[in-house]
Amino acid sequence: MKTISDLRGWFADTGPVLVALSGGVDSALVAYAAHTSGVPSAAVTADYRTLAREEMESAKSVAAQIGMRHHIIEYDELDDEKFARNDSDRCYHCRTQLGERLLSLAAEAGYRTVVDGTNSDDVSEYRPGIAAMHRYGIRSPLLEIGVSKFRVREMAREAGLSVHNRPSNSCLASRIPWGRRVTAQLLARIEMGERYVRQAVPDGPVRVRDIDGVARIEVSRGAIPALEREIRSIAPRLLALGFRRTEINPSGYAAGGANT
Repeated sequence: MKTISDLRGWFADTGPVLVALSGGVDSALVAYAAHTSGVPSAAVTADYRTLAREEMESAKSVAAQIGMRHHIIEYDELDDEKFARNDSDRCYHCRTQLGERLLSLAAEAGYRTVVDGTNSDDVSEYRPGIAAMHRYGIRSPLLEIGVSKFRVREMAREAGLSVHNRPSNSCLASRIPWGRRVTAQLLARIEMGERYVRQAVPDGPVRVRDIDGVARIEVSRGAIPALEREIRSIAPRLLALGFRRTEINPSGYAAGGANT
């Protein structure tokens, strides 16, 4: 079983490191290990259209807790037509934009190695963005030494990281089915809709899928009763955002649920 010491040891020969910090537990653990390994390191978060504000706030909080320098880069991935048209390779184009900017910052600021938080479980899912990042030479310590998501959370808890039990999240565009164009308006209403649902379901995953204007709400199966008790107060808020109607997915949350 891999330990934090094993993860720290991965950085022995990397030189100065730039860690892509998303706000989630995986990249937080990588950032912590880099910072405590003794190599010069810093974190970087991309502030773009599909990043929910709570994710940015989480990234800032993690960097502050660790005590790392935190770069923030801003751009609009909707400017890329290949991303905005939302084909099944959308994530590849998203991560291509990110990879280019990470390498540019690394070269400018003198970081020799750029890393992300991809873990060993991630490669079992359809994630074309991973290939894009690796194409740019961005490395994944958790993947390379074989650390699973479950073990990531254990190690993050051992390290005292505040995000050790934070639910996994993904970009807001993942709530929009492939083939439907991603727009700033859709992203904004999805993000606000999830804030409303989160008031009723404060723990666990929350997704508001925009299925042709229908707000399909997904939470863990155990949280569905709590959501059902509050849906009468939530639904009018979602309709005011522009959704045609709301529904609760009785199957509960599933990764990639907008395209299943």
